Amino acid sequence: MKILIAGDYCPIGRTDKYLQEEKYDELFNGFEKVIQKCDFSIINFECPITKSEIKIDKTGPCIKTENLNSLKALQFAGFNLLTLANNHIQDYSGQGVVDTIEVAKKNGFDVVGAGKNSVEASKPFVTEIQGIKIGFINIAENEFCAATDTMPGANTFDFIENTRVIKELKSKVNKIILIYHGGREHYQLPTPEQRKRFRYFIDSGVDAIVAHHTHCVSGFEYHNKKPIIYSLGNFIFDYKKKYQKGIWTEGMSVILSLNNKDDNFTIELIPHLQGRENNSAFVLLENKEKEDFLEKVNNLSDKIVNDKVFFEEWKKYIKTQERFYLPSLYIKNFLLRALFMKGILPVYLLKSKHNILALNLTRCEAHSEILKKILEK
Repeated sequence: MKILIAGDYCPIGRTDKYLQEEKYDELFNGFEKVIQKCDFSIINFECPITKSEIKIDKTGPCIKTENLNSLKALQFAGFNLLTLANNHIQDYSGQGVVDTIEVAKKNGFDVVGAGKNSVEASKPFVTEIQGIKIGFINIAENEFCAATDTMPGANTFDFIENTRVIKELKSKVNKIILIYHGGREHYQLPTPEQRKRFRYFIDSGVDAIVAHHTHCVSGFEYHNKKPIIYSLGNFIFDYKKKYQKGIWTEGMSVILSLNNKDDNFTIELIPHLQGRENNSAFVLLENKEKEDFLEKVNNLSDKIVNDKVFFEEWKKYIKTQERFYLPSLYIKNFLLRALFMKGILPVYLLKSKHNILALNLTRCEAHSEILKKILEK
């Protein structure tokens, strides 16, 4: 049994031209042949398909498509299941979520990770492949997308609720695959909490974890002989010119293989490029380019499993983020905040003993819960 899982598919930018002209073969450049060799294929649909004009208030862009060819392209490629738990699914309100689910199902796709309320959004997708019953759980981090009792949206991270779903599903299926949308964008390693979280989910009964969202690839590890792929990067996500080079354009898919229900999954990584300045289409890497790519992934994997190196890398990364996080926390005026972020004003001016209060309000679980409710209100 072979299950293919791909990263973030956002049919905007120059990709829309391929879709409008129905040049699906030119967009995928033979990747459909890889899918044809698999029994089941999954992709993260990174934006709503809707005519809704109701944008939510959020940081970052609101993204959508109205082009139904974005789904027809995935039909051409051979995808079966759309994961919808991501930080853009609610960009155009609950209506955008409902529209996306309805149009996806009308076009023959199964969906997981979003729903008209939190109960529906949290439901796993279960299917039988080659006589083995597989349960798929899709979770996104809490970033402007969560479904509630009354609001359509995504299934979001909640240790207690997520664990309950895993334990209930475990008795109904042979294997559980968790597809997770989260991590720090543009950082090629998991955060320490993310690494701990994924290992915990494996210990709780999950048989494989595949993540995306960071717009760059990360490494992988086997925890208790079960695979964790920390980020696939972008599948197809053509964006601003400054992102048309470097790690944004590098992605991979993973094939999870299983001989029988008593075995553990093995992995095969399928690297590619996309959204580059000179060519926005999807291009599979081969030969030396593929070898070099996989060597970089292996180097990232070595860092993930080496605690000393892993935490040294995290410490260095945190230092680079002070100019973004401290102004965002303390300064209301956008222009003044930009001076700190660009390094024109030194960030040490924002460091003082008063930061202890902010630390306590965000670190302490009780304070954090109260603070989040106040900010939501």
